[in-house]
Amino acid sequence: MAIKVLVVDDSAVMRGVLSEVINSAPDLEVVGAAPDPIAAREMIKTLSPDVLTLDIEMPRMDGLDFLARLMRLRPMPVVMISSLTQRGSEATLQALELGAVDFVAKPRLDSTAGIEAYRVEICDKVRAAYSARPRVSARGADASKPLLREPLGVIGTNSSGLSERTLQERLVLIGASTGGTEAIKEVLCSLPEQMPGILLVQHMPEMFTASFAKRLDGLCRLRVKEAAHGEKIVAGTAYLAPGHSHLSVRRVPGGYQCELAQSEPVNRHRPAVDVLFHSAASQVGANGVGVILTGMGKDGAQGMLAMHQAGAWTIGQDQESCVVYGMPREAAVVGALDEVAPLREIGQRVVARLRSPAGRGIKG
Repeated sequence: MAIKVLVVDDSAVMRGVLSEVINSAPDLEVVGAAPDPIAAREMIKTLSPDVLTLDIEMPRMDGLDFLARLMRLRPMPVVMISSLTQRGSEATLQALELGAVDFVAKPRLDSTAGIEAYRVEICDKVRAAYSARPRVSARGADASKPLLREPLGVIGTNSSGLSERTLQERLVLIGASTGGTEAIKEVLCSLPEQMPGILLVQHMPEMFTASFAKRLDGLCRLRVKEAAHGEKIVAGTAYLAPGHSHLSVRRVPGGYQCELAQSEPVNRHRPAVDVLFHSAASQVGANGVGVILTGMGKDGAQGMLAMHQAGAWTIGQDQESCVVYGMPREAAVVGALDEVAPLREIGQRVVARLRSPAGRGIKG
């Protein structure tokens, strides 16, 4: 039985494009197309769709307002259709906080190759949304409030209990996809300011990573920024892969630095989690701590296995707390994980491991 999709967009052209690409998949069916949230509300009642695609900027009711009401009164899987603008990216992050499962950028309509890539992407994300675990909105929760950063103090006697050597020699590597923006936020907000450098890959386009890094920086004790090519990795800072490039780590005299590359996508992604994890396996070895969070697909599994084989300690998010249990499951299947934990425990387990000597074989 096909997954029933309701398309909500004020543009007749976009409604037509979305309907055509979604209907091209044999397991998906567009059962209705609404020009605004008011019409969508009635169609939801009569058509009972399984998944909603939702534009943000629409007449009669803003997409975010509609999403907030929908998640309160009739929660269902929603994939946002977002414009590649600063305003669009910020609104999309708000939508993910409100409970949307994922988003896709609006396609370029002047390219056959672009439409084909878009067809694959949106169909995959509709399927993932259909199977996703419902998530309670974090809006208004303490996790969405900025945290006061602690004074830097003296490294070695800080509140995290981590030594200067740990802060300088070890690295934390985190990868995520569907559902990952909220998962990464929860993990980072649970960490103290005094941490080794953290490198992050979240599957999202360029404009969105800039907004995501800025938002995380305002919420977490840690500093959060987009990674720049060749910059030194310093303690207390998290570096997010920009949406246009793969992120790798390179060992240099005195520590580590970020490396960016606009090479071909890996596992259909750029940035790809596997690229980061494979570089950590070769450059960081047993000083690495690998974390794989919610997401569809297999990206990160082989890279995490390489980290594990190099002596790094690795942890994956458990099925119950994942929006989509894909990437962590694949990492577990290949034997790449030392531990599996609920999302709420991952930050504290990472800190506990960092208080132990490097390498997974030594008990903390």
